[in-house]
Amino acid sequence: LLSTIKKLFYVSILTSPTTGGVTASFGMLGDIIIAEPKTYIAFAGKRVIRQTLKRLIPGNSQISESLLRRGFIDSIVPRRFLKGVVTELFQFHNFFSLAKKEIMELK
Repeated sequence: LLSTIKKLFYVSILTSPTTGGVTASFGMLGDIIIAEPKTYIAFAGKRVIRQTLKRLIPGNSQISESLLRRGFIDSIVPRRFLKGVVTELFQFHNFFSLAKKEIMELK
């Protein structure tokens, strides 16, 4: 909510598993949503869906690659490349890191 009010840039990074309330709330609210490869992302598990809705869901429908194809997430990035990708996103949005001295001056 604060990111919406203040119009802050919000990057959501999903790792496996991302389920339940996390998925329903801040996990899917990012301006950019990034997931790691093969990440399990779901609000409810397959058993709960089957028992509640009386429906079967495809085996891979709750995996990051499937969610990317359907437009629910923006990118899949392996963890070893995540720091570089996030750095580029922040630079693109004119964020910059402050030196320790500059941080102390802000306090």
